[in-house]
Amino acid sequence: MKKRTIFGLVASFAAAAFLATSTASADTTLTVGASPTPHAKILEHVKPQLKKEGVNLEIKKYDDYIMPNKALANKELDANYFQHIPFLNNWNKKNNGSLVSAGNVHLEPIAVYSKKYKSLKDLPKGSTVIVSSNVADYGRILTIFKDAGLITLKKGTNIQTATFNDIATNKKNLKFKHSYEAKLLPRLYKEGKDAAYVINANYAVQSGLNPAKDSIAIEKKNSPYANMVAVRKGDQNKPAVKKLMKALQSKETQNWIKKEFDGGVLPAAK
Repeated sequence: MKKRTIFGLVASFAAAAFLATSTASADTTLTVGASPTPHAKILEHVKPQLKKEGVNLEIKKYDDYIMPNKALANKELDANYFQHIPFLNNWNKKNNGSLVSAGNVHLEPIAVYSKKYKSLKDLPKGSTVIVSSNVADYGRILTIFKDAGLITLKKGTNIQTATFNDIATNKKNLKFKHSYEAKLLPRLYKEGKDAAYVINANYAVQSGLNPAKDSIAIEKKNSPYANMVAVRKGDQNKPAVKKLMKALQSKETQNWIKKEFDGGVLPAAK
């Protein structure tokens, strides 16, 4: 009788251990590369929800725009979240890549900042405007200055692939200097040596700036440059990726984004 009891206890413990192992193995780990702000913060917001759905979200932070796509292509990541479609298309073209979008999440309005002037129209003739070396953002920068009536573009220019060579007329003879990495722009702005600086919202917010309140000009809300989650081709259909996108694009998360960043980052899920 005692032997049966012992065997019964052993069997019970074994079953419990097996059940615990099976439950743990049922969870999926999803490793996502992201810029610290706002991307990683948004991912942290949905992390508890995903945990409840069996997805362990691991967030790997990157401070540049170069490594996240390389890491994703090399299968060091399951997804990344830091870029917009024109940037991704440009990267795929240059690197013979096949990364794709799993869906839009938010818009980071790129904006112009100045220590010296209150509006673009106040910029003196011959002023220098500092922008990043990120070619994929040139079209959205040119659009801001075009909408302000300071430049026109050559006929037939595709705004998503436009460069500063596509400027047809330059009313104030502005000089666009584009030799700096995007992450350096907030520091250059704080030094304030030049007339104006065009800064990506993630780096602006990270440095304490609010694009909606601190800029002298900002891109329109209907901008096509929404930030999205990128994955390797075919992975957008994986259950864990679908759960991630559902959480990020939910009404609750989109409202949280709007409130958390006080208009400096805007909901853009479609």
